[in-house]
Amino acid sequence: MIVRKSLSEVEIMARAGRVIARLHEVLREAVAPGVTTEELDQISARELRSANAIPSFKGYGGTPGRVPFPATLCTSVNEEIVHGIPSADVTLREGDLIKIDAGAIVDGYHADSAVTWIVGGDATVSEAVRDLVARTRSGLWAGLSKAAVGNRLGDVSAAVESHAAPHGYGVVREYVGHGIGRALHEDPHVPNYGRAGRGPRLVEGLVIAIEPMFNLGSHATQVQDDGWTVTTADGALSAHWEHTVAITADGPRVLTARSDEPEWPLRFPELIPTAGVAG
Repeated sequence: MIVRKSLSEVEIMARAGRVIARLHEVLREAVAPGVTTEELDQISARELRSANAIPSFKGYGGTPGRVPFPATLCTSVNEEIVHGIPSADVTLREGDLIKIDAGAIVDGYHADSAVTWIVGGDATVSEAVRDLVARTRSGLWAGLSKAAVGNRLGDVSAAVESHAAPHGYGVVREYVGHGIGRALHEDPHVPNYGRAGRGPRLVEGLVIAIEPMFNLGSHATQVQDDGWTVTTADGALSAHWEHTVAITADGPRVLTARSDEPEWPLRFPELIPTAGVAG
């Protein structure tokens, strides 16, 4: 069931979004060679506590044979796509791709956002890797720009995919974006592939998380023995970007936009990251 949010509920989610935006800005400064993913998780736990927010992920999703997620962040390195578990045994190295996915609950409502940073900066990797990161981010913003009243869900999906298909990237299919609100994952599913003009009509009050995951190789994935970490099946590098966006009468409002990004992409199209911008 698709749950529409009132204006007051969107404002609460915007508060959660600002907490996550600030967290990602702090973490970006902390990402460096020699830092462990557990250290990043500890920073995140402190930041959320100081903001009186609850982590969305910690304790999430326990099922028979799989323990609940044990950390504040998902930290996925290189061929890891999503849901990597922070660890003192994972030390970042120059040239690594670190994907950081974070969620926060404020007054009962979630916000969710993910980034991909190149450890040590763009100069540490090949042009192909820089382009993967940049084009995945561009795919996110292309999807966000279509999150408008009257469009269809397929318009969002097709816009995301248009930044992958011409370059031969594998578009992850098993893991997709989602509705979000009082629950971290609500209807509808938001695939990163599809045909424009298809799917449910987008309406005011719908809030979704759009999160493209593009791989340098195949779209195929596999889950590791910890029951959580998802990797590319062929060991190829993967990039992941995500924002939470509210569909409003004034256009898409990006609730998790950081200080270097526009909150209203349709009002400021010149600020939307292009394929030439990474990180």
